[in-house]
Amino acid sequence: MLVTYPADTRSPLLPDRHPTPDFFVCDIFDASPRGDMASMEHPIFSVSTKPDTKTRKYVNGDIFVEIKPSSDGLATVHDRDILIYCISQLMASLNEGRPISQVVRFKAHDLMKATNRMTNGQAYAALKASLERLAGTRISTNILTGGREEFRTFGLIEHASIVRETRDGRMQDVEVKLSDWVYTAIEHKEVLTLSRDYFRLRKPLERRIYEIARKHCGKQSIWRISLEKLQLKCGSHSTLKEFRRMLLAIVDRDRKHSHMPDYSIQLDEDDMVTFRSRGTVPGMKVKDETIPIPSLQPETYDLARQAAPGWDVHLLEQEWRDWVTEPPQYADAAFIGFCRKAVKTRSQCPQK
Repeated sequence: MLVTYPADTRSPLLPDRHPTPDFFVCDIFDASPRGDMASMEHPIFSVSTKPDTKTRKYVNGDIFVEIKPSSDGLATVHDRDILIYCISQLMASLNEGRPISQVVRFKAHDLMKATNRMTNGQAYAALKASLERLAGTRISTNILTGGREEFRTFGLIEHASIVRETRDGRMQDVEVKLSDWVYTAIEHKEVLTLSRDYFRLRKPLERRIYEIARKHCGKQSIWRISLEKLQLKCGSHSTLKEFRRMLLAIVDRDRKHSHMPDYSIQLDEDDMVTFRSRGTVPGMKVKDETIPIPSLQPETYDLARQAAPGWDVHLLEQEWRDWVTEPPQYADAAFIGFCRKAVKTRSQCPQK
């Protein structure tokens, strides 16, 4: 069912206040000194516009990750701008062959410009609050290594300090010490490029959805996920009905304005969300034409679920369609074979 909304000629994007070059964004679940953190892919940052003081716990097999807020609430998607800025600076140094440090010092005004923020007193106060939430949010997890279970707890940043303030109270120099977790990812270059328009997205949910698409769709032409799983990855506390309404509003705005960076987004009647690349991701090669493959038989999906128990067969189907280079003689049998091979080759990796 198509949902329509009142006409709105205003762009959903914020104005581009301070034109800046592209940044590197930390792939937060791969940003780990242990490889198995990549399997957790759960939301760290809150998408709520109000203080989020709920502790979150996610389980993936025998591994869990727990995110605990401070009294100020969980770090938000907008707080993440500080991490993005720090990581972009360190990655620029690495790419130029210069040494880097876990402690990053920067001008507050430079961060404001780079992340498309205002530079008034209210913005500086908000930056202080962001630093407090980043330092206060704690992550606990049991990491399996060498056949042993290791419990670890850490923050998104170790500490932050305002080195100097002007007479009217505005900060000038800020010093942030990144956590080992994030710093190791930088050293290993486990980062993804981020569209500059990310900082122009008004709504926290839009930013989170873009991050998910950037990680999972990446340089593929298309990627699908169920609405329920997308809500889980977003960390939304809304009911599924309310989350569907919010997503449809984003879909409708994107249909009218194409405001979502790098990827378009659609929601079908079966509650499947589809992301399609706009061909703007650096290094992506868009196929000139689609390989013609007939629709699969209904019973093929049942066989696929047997071949890949617990996997999203619709996601597997899209991966298979993107993977083939010529039309298969027997499409249904070829897809079942692809499912078996995917389970075998990725048996050590949890499903995304």
